[in-house]
Amino acid sequence: MTVILLRHGRSTSNTAGTLAGRSVGVSLDDRGTEQAALVAERLGSLPIEEIVRSPLQRCEQTVEPLASRRGLTPVVEDRLLEVDYGSWTGRPIKELLGEPLWKVVQQHPSAAVFPGGEGLAQVQARAVAAIREHDARLAEEYGRDVLWVACTHGDVIKSILADALGCHLDSFQRIVADPASVSVVRYTSTRPFVLRTNDTGLDLSGLVPATPAAATAGAETGPESQAGSDSDAVPGGGSGT
Repeated sequence: MTVILLRHGRSTSNTAGTLAGRSVGVSLDDRGTEQAALVAERLGSLPIEEIVRSPLQRCEQTVEPLASRRGLTPVVEDRLLEVDYGSWTGRPIKELLGEPLWKVVQQHPSAAVFPGGEGLAQVQARAVAAIREHDARLAEEYGRDVLWVACTHGDVIKSILADALGCHLDSFQRIVADPASVSVVRYTSTRPFVLRTNDTGLDLSGLVPATPAAATAGAETGPESQAGSDSDAVPGGGSGT
């Protein structure tokens, strides 16, 4: 099962330099609207079976063109909601740079708990649980490898990728998730494989799952064209897609 982690497009809060958090009324700006249309172009030809999104407006707007193109009704998932930044919500980023907690967020994020909000460790726990549960549900429902989209927020995506990479949450600030970028994780029966991170390119055809016939024949197609079981990593890197 392969999930495309899609960050929402650029928002009015991004351009204003404020920490949006869960503020009501934060929408895509003009560039973000363009990015949402481009997302539909980039992903629209892929055999996406489901779109799951954060409840916030900027994620709803980001997936709307793609959902329309694919004829899908997005599933709203509260556990993919933006971080609850508590009293930091809505404040200018430049003001937050002087807060003692800022260094903790940068250097030891697993210990960071936002005043009146939640901790980044809590964010990772809820987000990873949501992704894995939806992935397992789709696997059971379809009985085959499927491709699906989860549209959420930057820090949420970074925390999911840290888990998939098997690295500590304290390393998650080394991961980048730009507006409208995609990061791709394939979950297998034993472990995840990170296929792409922070991708803003056009060619995503390599993410198309192999057909059952091709998989049976051992064809080198799809996101895991590797010898052995679908959970094995080939020494030397394999032959690619």
